[in-house]
Amino acid sequence: MRWWASLSLRGRLVLLGTTGLVVGLSIAGAAMAFAMTYSFRGSLDRSADATVAEIASLLDEGGKLPEALPAPANQVVQILDPQRRGVVAGDRNADLLVPILRGPEVERALRGERVEVPGDRAVQPDSLRVTARQAADGRIILVAVPLADYHRSLELLRNALWVTYPALIAVLVAVAWRVVGVALSPVDRLRSGAERITGAATDERLPVPPSSDEIQRLAITLNHMLDRLAVSRARQRSFIADAAHELRSPLASIRIQIEVAQKLGDWAAVSDDVIADLDRLARLVEDLLLLARADASDPRRAAVEPVELRTLLNSLAKRYDTVTVEPGESLWTEGDPDAMLRIVLNLVDNAVRHAHSRVTLAAVPEGTSEVLVTVTDDGEGIPAPLRERVFDRFARLDDGRARDAGGSGLGLAIVRELTRRHGGTVRLNDARPGVRAEVRLPRLPDSTM
Repeated sequence: MRWWASLSLRGRLVLLGTTGLVVGLSIAGAAMAFAMTYSFRGSLDRSADATVAEIASLLDEGGKLPEALPAPANQVVQILDPQRRGVVAGDRNADLLVPILRGPEVERALRGERVEVPGDRAVQPDSLRVTARQAADGRIILVAVPLADYHRSLELLRNALWVTYPALIAVLVAVAWRVVGVALSPVDRLRSGAERITGAATDERLPVPPSSDEIQRLAITLNHMLDRLAVSRARQRSFIADAAHELRSPLASIRIQIEVAQKLGDWAAVSDDVIADLDRLARLVEDLLLLARADASDPRRAAVEPVELRTLLNSLAKRYDTVTVEPGESLWTEGDPDAMLRIVLNLVDNAVRHAHSRVTLAAVPEGTSEVLVTVTDDGEGIPAPLRERVFDRFARLDDGRARDAGGSGLGLAIVRELTRRHGGTVRLNDARPGVRAEVRLPRLPDSTM
């Protein structure tokens, strides 16, 4: 099928259409030929039956038969004696010595079969189609109809089809080639537009055809894809710039402290600060790697297992003096235990850094299909217009919750990404005072445990 793959889309469509057209016309031609054949033969047989009926009525009346039996000019009529030994009467075209039909053929004709015999039996140029009936007195009526006109009609029909159909197919192929070319012209414009759009940042988009069809929807979908790619590129550039800036700060601090220690010869004085900067740098690198793995991973392939949320909350609360867990029932979800721990841990770390005195954790059911995990602090709070921004990577706020030296600026971005990959959502709400982080996750029924 290499030849098929080498064809253009236009060529394939025209070839498929032409093939269907040829098959359709062939079936139509065969059906028409069959119908005309059936009609011609039916007309001949009805004419022979009428002649047979007319001759039979003469025989039944018992009158003297005329010397020449009445029959149309193109028919041959013979009457055989009851013993079928000879011809007792005939029309002016009939041989009065030799019957048209021979012994077995007469039997077949009397059973209702139309028997075809050579034309030389009645001095005819073409074959004959013979109808027979036995009269009341035992004599047998034979009516033969020449098939010359019938064969000429079929030949004319065959020649007409062989001449007309190829010409018709050639015209329709030319029309189809033109029509398909016009129909595919928007695709060519899309291809030309795509060639002009490079990987560099550009506001150019593909042309959208005015027709309301699949090509228009394809163009709109591709333009939406280009918009998403542009947003992704912008986010990527911003993320790389912010990551470079965040990495530069601890590295510069470490370099300065080492240079000072070299000059003063007092390594003990700067060791704690260097270790703190290295810890900050390690946390930042770890967060960047986690986000990179989250961006590249396929959630359908992640190893998941049941996770009991209340046990998870209690284990985290033991790490902090200011964190408490509200009592409640056992609730289960399904996911990566490490990812679940990281979601809650990042929220708790963020809440502890900004709380005045306490942080409260809770897990409650949300209907029968979800579970709600909340992390509430009593800090300064976040204005409603800025609550979505804090989930951006390296987000900076102007208020008291601006990222301090204790965080990398990626904690909440990691929370949203991991929550999304577990089929959940996360949002911030006003707690008066403070902020309540709400994480909704799919609930696993207790009966499955």
